Amino acid sequence: MVLGVLADGTAFYAPIGEVIVDGSQVTCHLCGRSLRSVAAHLAAHGWTKERYCQAFGLERSQSLEGPETRKLRAAALSARLVFDPAIRAGSAAGRERARRGELTQDAAQAARGRPFPEQRRRKAARAFARGPVVASGQASRERADRYLAGVAADAARRLGHPDLRSLVLARTASGASLAAISREARLHKDWLSRYLERLDPATAAAVRRAGAGRHDVPWRPVTDRLGFADVASYLRDRHAVQHWSVNAIAAEAGVSCHAVESALRRHGLTRVAHAAKRHAAAERAARVAADLGFASVAEYVARRRTAGMTWAAMAAEAGQPESWLRRHAR
Repeated sequence: MVLGVLADGTAFYAPIGEVIVDGSQVTCHLCGRSLRSVAAHLAAHGWTKERYCQAFGLERSQSLEGPETRKLRAAALSARLVFDPAIRAGSAAGRERARRGELTQDAAQAARGRPFPEQRRRKAARAFARGPVVASGQASRERADRYLAGVAADAARRLGHPDLRSLVLARTASGASLAAISREARLHKDWLSRYLERLDPATAAAVRRAGAGRHDVPWRPVTDRLGFADVASYLRDRHAVQHWSVNAIAAEAGVSCHAVESALRRHGLTRVAHAAKRHAAAERAARVAADLGFASVAEYVARRRTAGMTWAAMAAEAGQPESWLRRHAR
């Protein structure tokens, strides 16, 4: 039965903005026939999928095939990914473009200026009718939290503990990592790393404190020998007070530069790149400014430039290169 006529006079047999699926078959808007694949059938009408979706208000990503046909195509593609080198190469190239964000950029470029499809309008209207987006998102979050709490409770009971907190604290006290506990509970190895903070922030904080203590074990011979109470005070003295570089600290402590950077992050200390050179440069600038009777080199340059002195004259007076003065003026 004809449901309407497009602006160009083309009759259509299915509602605009909808795809009618009946079991394993899809209804063609152009002729009303039920087919396993309307996409393959469009050539009989001389239409392309892009034109079809635009004419009948469908999203470009909308499938025009029945569920059984999609399953068969997916199985065939999986087999070709194994045996066809060209398909593998194309799939790898696509994944790389997706990783770099190029596919997202191409999709945005293709969507620019294209009218909003009726199918998308209807989806948005149905979502809005169910309630505000914020309330819907909150409800989804609460359902997810209940599910995660149930998984955690089941895992704790299986391992003989009343709750997740007692399980994690008991296992970490014996030296187990969160990954080891997750595997023991028959969960993904990163499950606790991802969700412990969300489920029990206090336990997650306790684990972090205990973990910091374990990571500081290799540092204790150094801190004891140098008379520091802990790793944090040692790092603070060397990096923040004496302005040692990461490389210098690593050489003294007998650890790698990565271990020093990790320890700085662990103890909440900001790493300063080229700390020794930066400190020496700051001391040089302060010394030059003091010798000239100014609080800073920038103030000296501003005063002298206001008085009409040239860069060459200032360089001669300060005993410093012109480029150095210009840099500090900026």
